Amino acid sequence: MKPTPSQRRRGPRVALLALVLCSLLVPLAFIFDRAPSGTSLLANPLRLAPLAPADAPEKKISNGSTGVLLHHEQTGRNSSGVSAKPKVLPVPRTEPPKAVNESTQRKSEVSNARKRRGAKADEVENAKACQLEFGSYCLWSTEHKVTMKDSVVKRLKDQLFVARSYYPSIAKLQGQEVLTQQMKQNIQDHERVLSASAVDADLPSFINKKIEQMEHTIARAKSCTVECHNVVRKLRQILDMTDDEAHFHMKQSAFLYNLGAQTLPKTHHCFSMRLTLEYFKSPSLDSDVSPARKFKTPNHRHYVILSKNVLAASVVINSTVISSKEPGNNVFHILTDVQNFYGMKYWFARNSYKKAAIHVVNYEEMILEKLPKFSTRELYLSEEFRVLIRSTERPTEQTRMEYLSLFSHSHFFIPEIFKDLKKVVVLDDDVVIQRDLSFLWNLDMGDKVNGAVEFCGVRLGQVRNLLGKTNYDPKSCAWMSGVNVINLDKWRKHKVTENYLMLLKQVKNNDEVSLREAAFSLSLLSFQHLIYPLDKKLTLSGLGYDYGIDPEVAWSSASLHYNGNMKPWLELGILDYKKYWRRFLIREDRFMDECNVNP
Repeated sequence: MKPTPSQRRRGPRVALLALVLCSLLVPLAFIFDRAPSGTSLLANPLRLAPLAPADAPEKKISNGSTGVLLHHEQTGRNSSGVSAKPKVLPVPRTEPPKAVNESTQRKSEVSNARKRRGAKADEVENAKACQLEFGSYCLWSTEHKVTMKDSVVKRLKDQLFVARSYYPSIAKLQGQEVLTQQMKQNIQDHERVLSASAVDADLPSFINKKIEQMEHTIARAKSCTVECHNVVRKLRQILDMTDDEAHFHMKQSAFLYNLGAQTLPKTHHCFSMRLTLEYFKSPSLDSDVSPARKFKTPNHRHYVILSKNVLAASVVINSTVISSKEPGNNVFHILTDVQNFYGMKYWFARNSYKKAAIHVVNYEEMILEKLPKFSTRELYLSEEFRVLIRSTERPTEQTRMEYLSLFSHSHFFIPEIFKDLKKVVVLDDDVVIQRDLSFLWNLDMGDKVNGAVEFCGVRLGQVRNLLGKTNYDPKSCAWMSGVNVINLDKWRKHKVTENYLMLLKQVKNNDEVSLREAAFSLSLLSFQHLIYPLDKKLTLSGLGYDYGIDPEVAWSSASLHYNGNMKPWLELGILDYKKYWRRFLIREDRFMDECNVNP
């Protein structure tokens, strides 16, 4: 049977309808299958997260400061429970394992610790090198270091530093003549401002404009193509010049520091001159002969003090008699020079020290009249030497600076001046006594001459280059002056003064500088095998340079020694240690008020 025309047209129509339906269904299927992952990647560009188990509960994963909630559910599309096209999850954070983090942190800490130790070691070495060259000035300058608060001045200097380093390279570039001229002008302006202004308060009102101009000029210079090694070389040259300039100023400051340490303040000179003037205006002060009887009586406890400072000698005597159980049994012999003799005599005549006898001796006149065979008549106080002690095993860690005080040339004539005495205690004028010293006269020193605190940080073998060809025991310790018990009978028996004068002949020059420098070797060699070691707790030394002394140790010590440059009566003195010295200072005196003496 032949199909009708309508039947013939039905087939293509069905095919066309099927084609239209397919064209509609295929894009929809594509959209519904691809849209979720595509949206996730665009809207939430996170890192891949690990796949969770099928039965995993809801879990919160932190991604920086944002919390992302991920839900892992079963799809049900396959009987196996696994989707044929697994869902692409957001990108996870690639965090290293905890062990790696801890290891990295430990390495970082170790590296930082090494850097800190290296910086600290460099700082310690620089400090020790400074002390080796400039002594206690480095300690003083560190304690009194002032932090630079003038930030604008510092910024000007930094800009000038950078501009100078770039200028030679910019000047060589073709086509940068304008920039070169601007940079030269800015450098000159900065130099002119800094030459007239040391602090921010002195800067002119237009300085901010100058800073902006220089900043702009430096930025333009940095944008130019220059050879880096030229800039680096110029930076190093400027750095070397800056270091040289800093070292020069440090030398100047150290010189002024030492000058201030070696000279008395103007107020002290005024005080001494007023006392001298009053001595000649007053009637005779020698009418009372009762104390004079004690001066030659060996039964009393005799102290010898070498001093050119009235207040220093007064503090030594006052502290000794206040700490003494029998102050009336004490006799003090003060050896001074002709310049201070009359002022010192007047001071001790008008002040009472608990019935202790005070004998002021003009050393220079005594040597001239009674000991004319000794050519050197000038009075020398105890000599102090700066000693750097370095360990050969650990030179960086075990290096320290010490000040060693020893007898001077004048000390060796004490037995000749006090021929009637058998035993004396020699005190430096920078000593403060805090305990009774009467036990020192009961010491049995045997055949020894000098009772002193030994300082075994220095042995004779370590300073053999200073001792010459004289025979000595290399293991013998050095010793300190300050508080010394001297057996004058044994001194005369061993002929210590004669041996000293024989060693003195080996000194090439007999001028003052050579004589004072030779005191180190001459004192150590003259008393070799004649030192009686005293208890180290008797004297606490270092109060003239060491900032790290424990206050409890200072209060409990029998005596304090301000060896070093920072004496307690100077403005340079360490403030924390001045209180031990000031409490024995006599203040109720009109001459101190008139001369404004307030150490």
